[in-house]
Order: sequence, then structure tokens, then C-alpha cells
Amino acid sequence: MAERSTAAVDVADNGGNEPLAAKADEATNDGTAQAEDTEGASPEKPENPKGQDGGRARSEAVPATPDVHSGHKLAGRYRLEECVTRLDGFSSWRAVDEKLRRAVGVHLLPANHPRARSVLAAARSSALLGDPRFVQVLDAVEEDDLVYVVHEWLPDATELTALLAAGPMDAHDAYQLVSQLSHAMAAAHREGLTHLRLTPGAVLRSSTGQYRIRGLAVNAALRGIASERPLRQDTEAIGALLYAALTKRWPYESDAYGLSGLPKGMGLIAPDQVRAGVHRGLSELAMRALANDGATASRQEPPCTTPDELAKAVAAMPRVLPPEPTFAAQPVYQQPGYQRTTYQQGTYGRPSTHPSSVPQPVLAAPPAPLQSRTGRVLKWSVSALLIAALGLGSWQLAETLLDQRKGSDDTGVTETTDDEKEPAPAPPKPLTIAEATEFMPDGSGIQPGDVPNAIDDDSSTAWVTHRYRGFPNFGNLPQRRQGSGIIVDLGKVQDVRAIDVDMYRSGQTTAVFAAGPNASSPSSSADFPQRIVEKKVAGKTLKEELEKPVRTRYVLIHITELPADGTGGYRGGIADISVLG
Repeated sequence: MAERSTAAVDVADNGGNEPLAAKADEATNDGTAQAEDTEGASPEKPENPKGQDGGRARSEAVPATPDVHSGHKLAGRYRLEECVTRLDGFSSWRAVDEKLRRAVGVHLLPANHPRARSVLAAARSSALLGDPRFVQVLDAVEEDDLVYVVHEWLPDATELTALLAAGPMDAHDAYQLVSQLSHAMAAAHREGLTHLRLTPGAVLRSSTGQYRIRGLAVNAALRGIASERPLRQDTEAIGALLYAALTKRWPYESDAYGLSGLPKGMGLIAPDQVRAGVHRGLSELAMRALANDGATASRQEPPCTTPDELAKAVAAMPRVLPPEPTFAAQPVYQQPGYQRTTYQQGTYGRPSTHPSSVPQPVLAAPPAPLQSRTGRVLKWSVSALLIAALGLGSWQLAETLLDQRKGSDDTGVTETTDDEKEPAPAPPKPLTIAEATEFMPDGSGIQPGDVPNAIDDDSSTAWVTHRYRGFPNFGNLPQRRQGSGIIVDLGKVQDVRAIDVDMYRSGQTTAVFAAGPNASSPSSSADFPQRIVEKKVAGKTLKEELEKPVRTRYVLIHITELPADGTGGYRGGIADISVLG
């Protein structure tokens, strides 16, 4: 039987099948809970370089890895496809969520595993964070003597391990790496969450250049890693990743993650001394983050001991711009030469196909014959006929205009038949929705993993909010003051003529907005200046047909207040969205 969270848990109206992160009462557990510190042996000695798994650990007996195989199904929906890791009593799998028809990742371990409780606690805390810069935990369940954690699977993303194997990064890419990672980890630490295992394999780069961190709190819990200085350990890990990005070397003596370590006995040397051409500011930043190794002895700048300090140091340095694009040299346009054509005797005016080096005599053109009397008469006859034809055509045109005027009424308005009337515009048709994301104006999500339920043309599935207590405006929580909702992406700029939304429950205060035609990845309320539906309390459906089409690619269904759920709380959501054009 699935274990319930220690926080208040409410089962949604969709049959209780929503992810566990959605079941936790956000008003009483808003993501500040920290994963429990656990003790255990980490089996990955080769992947335990300094600065990564430096936490407390001791040997412990662990049960055998669960005996499951490809094709095994969890909770009637997660079908295991391929085992990617199997060690220390747990296994990790690539799986398929058959309900939402998408790939997911699954960590699986027996319920009697000594780390099972801490893994569940870490997964639930990570799920409540809801930060899109982290790979999201979608479910965490204890069921049938098994504990499993389901998380996002990003098939189009590339591990930092593979990126580093191709060679050092340029300065701009390395700058983006340290900037995004430090800001993301600073946000996680403010919510009481740490990573403790931030390795190149835990960092992914999407096709758009955004870095995503996977395994927040969960990876360390699976391996029994804990630390007495978690903030500093995560900061040093970011510094090590920046060092590797600049040099393609691991900043310790041991080799790790496919990278060669530093020469033994030399200690930590700056990246710009390892490889020529390294950006000096980024080299200094890496050394400030790797403060654990006495690297600050010869520097005036203080070390960065927390991700927040590192993020501020990144913001204080001059921004590293991308390299100038290089363009191939344009081919030189050569004006074609013109060859003089020589008209030779016997060619009848055509260019000779057998040019000769010997100049040929050119025959003079014969004089034009005198125009005969018969030709002049013929010319004047043709002219007279043309004039007569033009006169006849003008007379017929005038007669037609007079007839049309006779058909007009006294006001001068010409009568038209039914066939001449303009056809009525065609009714709006549903537009294809390419993608949908959760509206997170304050950077914290509610149920981003359930957003596909709102665009699957199935009103029986829905994106459902948490249950909030005390106030209809999302519990009056600081991170929910701007409400929430869903942003739909039409794939390209189109004319939007109508909106049709099935609400999860009637009574939600809702408005609909559109982004400008030139918007790209809008995320705040200011990015949606065009109002489609005025703010109002919606019924079970929200329909509106516009008098004038709106040109946009992105449409926001914005919910600011939730209806009472009959149990003293407030909850809402969206079942299905249709945009018509």
C-alpha cells in the first residue's frame, strides 16, 4: 500500500492518480523541508573525487537490488524499458508513462532498504520545489514492498560529460554554465535543499542552451551521502565543473568522468595556467569557488563558499559575449564578357559555328526598298479600321454604364443580387497546440508535470492545483501572489479568434491574455499585454469569441482565485484548452 506523506494529503477529484507532489498540502509543506541526512556506503569509489562525495558515510548492509525486468509495470502505468544503473541495492531505469505517453526515468529500491525513507523524503522535498531549472520529480511512492521515484526524462538533452569529451568550452558557454548552475543551486538552498553530488553526469544541456540539474537531493539520498558543509560542497562542485569546462581537466589529482586529473604533487593551478587562451575572469572565478584547496592564498578576492556568493560574483564580472559569427568569403562576381559576332558570307545572318582566326569580310546591308503606293494605302486602311473599332467599343461601354445607373435607387446605392453579396466568414476552427507549460511568474511551479493533461482533448484528465487553506488566492502564499495557470504555444504566430476552456471546477477567477506577435518564451504577466477574456468568475466552461482576431503565438489562461472544495480548502485547475482561429 502506498505510504502517505507526513504532511496533510488530499486526494484530487480525478481519482487520486495525480503525482504525489500534487497531493501534498502546499499550505503546510511549501517546499522548505530538507532531505534527511542519512549514513551509508557509497559504492562508487572510482567516481568519488575530492569535492563531490565528501560527506559522512559508513558501511551498511543493503538488500539485493529488486528483481524486476524490462516490461515490468509500476502502478499500472510506468512500464520499465531499459536499466541504466544497477548498484548498491537500487536500480535506475528508462521507462514509459503509458497514461501520458511520454518517457520518464525511475529509481527503484526495496522498501526495506536502509535508505528508502530518506529517498522518499528527498524526492518529495525536491518535487515541492517545482523549479524548471531542475529535472522534476513526478512521483514518489512506496508500493508492493518497493519504493520508486519517477522523474522527467529529457531525450533531447546532452550530458555535460559528453560535452566535455568533445573538448573545452569557449568562454561564453562556460560563462552560461557557471551562471545558470550557481543561480539554480542558490534558489534550491534558499528552500533548504542541497545536491551533494553535482557531477558532470548530473548536468544536462537542452537544445535551447538551458542547463538542467537532475538528482537534486535524491542522488545523494540514494547513495547515502551527507555533509556537514553542504553549501560549500555544492559550491566547490560548481567550481570543479567550471574548471573542467575551461580546461577539459578535472581539478584534482585523480582522473574522473572521462577527464584527466592534474599532475600529482603540483596542487591546484589556475585554469589559465593549464591551457592558453582561457578567459582570465572565469579562471579567477573557478579558483574562488574551489576555496577548499588553499587556492585563495595568493589572491586578493575572497573565496565563494555558497552558490549565492558565486552567483553574485558572476553577476559582478563583465558579461562574456558570444563569439562573433564568421561568414564565408563571398565569391567574386566576374562580369561576363561579350563576344563580338561576325556575320560572314554564307551564314545568312547567324553567328558562325566555325570561328576562324582569319578576319572575314563583312557584307554591307542592302538599302531598304522604297515604300510602294500600295503599302501606303494599306497602312491608312488599317488605321481607319482601328479607329472605328475603338469608337464602337467606347459606345458599348457607355451604354453599359447607363444601364447600371438605371438599376440604382434614388440614394445612389446600386442594387446587388444574392450572388453578388460577400460570403459570411467561416466559423473558427481549432488551432494546433504545439506545447503547453505552467505559468510560474514567481519561479515556483505547482504541477508542471500534469500540464499535458490540459491539452490532450480529454476532459477526464486535468491539470489540478494543490489544496490551499484559509484563502482562495492560493492560500495567500508569497510565491502564489500572482496566481498560476497554463501558457499554450501555437508553434507560430496565428490569428486567434476564439477560446474554449473546460475548467476543472466552476467558480475560478480567470482571465485570458495573449503575448505580442514578437514574443519569445514569455514567462511573466508583463509578457502578455493583449487581453482576450476579461477577468471574471468562470463557470465549468470559459468560452469567448473575439470581434477582431488577435495575432499571437502564446496564450495564457491565468487563474488568480480558486473555488472552495467543500472541505475547508480551495482547489482548482484546467481540464482542456482549445484555441480557435
